[in-house]
Amino acid sequence: MDFGGKIWGMLAAEPSLLWLLAFSLIGVLLGTATGIVPGIHPNNVALILLSLLPALSHPLSAFLPAAPVLLASLLIAASITHTFLSFIPAAFVGAPEGDTALCVLPAHHLLLEGRAYEAVKLSATGSFLALIGSFLFLMPFKFFLSHMHFYEFIRAFMPYILIGISLLLILTESFTEIMEPFEAILASSAVFMLSGIFGMLILNFNLRSPFFNFSTNALFPALTGLFGLSTVLFSLAHTPEIPKQQREEVSLEINAAFKSAAVGSASGTLVSFLPGVTAAHATVLAMLLRKERSPEHVILTLSAVNTANAIFCLATLFILMKARSGIALAIQEIMPIYAWNASIPPTELCFLLISAIFAGVIAYFLTIFIGKNFALLLERIPYKLFLLLTAISLVALTFILSGMLGILVLAIATSIGLLPIYAGVKRSNCMGVLLLPVIIFYMRL
Repeated sequence: MDFGGKIWGMLAAEPSLLWLLAFSLIGVLLGTATGIVPGIHPNNVALILLSLLPALSHPLSAFLPAAPVLLASLLIAASITHTFLSFIPAAFVGAPEGDTALCVLPAHHLLLEGRAYEAVKLSATGSFLALIGSFLFLMPFKFFLSHMHFYEFIRAFMPYILIGISLLLILTESFTEIMEPFEAILASSAVFMLSGIFGMLILNFNLRSPFFNFSTNALFPALTGLFGLSTVLFSLAHTPEIPKQQREEVSLEINAAFKSAAVGSASGTLVSFLPGVTAAHATVLAMLLRKERSPEHVILTLSAVNTANAIFCLATLFILMKARSGIALAIQEIMPIYAWNASIPPTELCFLLISAIFAGVIAYFLTIFIGKNFALLLERIPYKLFLLLTAISLVALTFILSGMLGILVLAIATSIGLLPIYAGVKRSNCMGVLLLPVIIFYMRL
């Protein structure tokens, strides 16, 4: 039986399909919540589910024999939905995660042109095209990892690849027209190294919420300061006039959309099987691979990165038997993982892929609906008041999630994030906060 025939056979099993879609729908709702609430991630949902698993496993297994697969489908649906919806707070509230940090400025640019709804639609389109493309490239992906041993080959060169990405990120500053090339490279190098040293210093910080019984790492306050609060404070000091937002439907350039989504998907695929490398690193790689740097193409490309990465992290779990994301780790704990050795995927993986495509279709329309209404809301609130409320919210959220130490991290990160703005270089150099610690890690191996 071929891959398509196997999928069709499972679709014919109506009771199993209905339960799968029901659990996937719950995952969509959870992913929507984690997507639009800054600082919350599907990994938090996974941790809660794992803590409840001992109490849930027996009653669920008695009622639903396929309960482990259904719970795993809930998590993958939440993860896929999150990659769609997380664009909204990253772009319009200025609260990025590692995966969405570089989307902040392009979306803000379109907002100032009255094209916020277009930014949302571009993001949703990039994610959806990446979702479809990921399914088309699953078999070649499996062939490269299983038969050509590409994973073992590229892993040996990982530190040099990351150094190359970092150098390209810095050297592309020489194309600027506002200063001499050597000045631009010097300024971008300083920003990259400063943010990288900052990333190394906070790498092992264990921040604890003063209100909830959980701890978190310093990534949220660090990225919020570098890319979010710094943008908000600069806008407060130079408050722009927000134009009336366009409400009519926008048409997208199909060829450009496919090219951007292809570059983003390829970058997301590459990092999905490498240890210590995240979708945030893939966004940097995608920015360097894509020659067209307009805000529209950047949003399409970077949105595609995150969704493709989520799909291929799942595939990597079944191909290499290695978890490369928090969701993959949780799935590994919930259900048995059978290696994908045959020409077609294991039945369990097929069910999870069905859940992913179901969630992606719903998330596409949810993103457009919520984003459109959010963009229109900005017309009714004075923008300076909105910026002030956003800044207060980010500081309050940081304190709630990580306490006073998180506030300190946020303050330092914001100071670093303001440097490239006033120096006239790209804020993407602040991704050194992630790149430099990973480079050092690999150089020590």
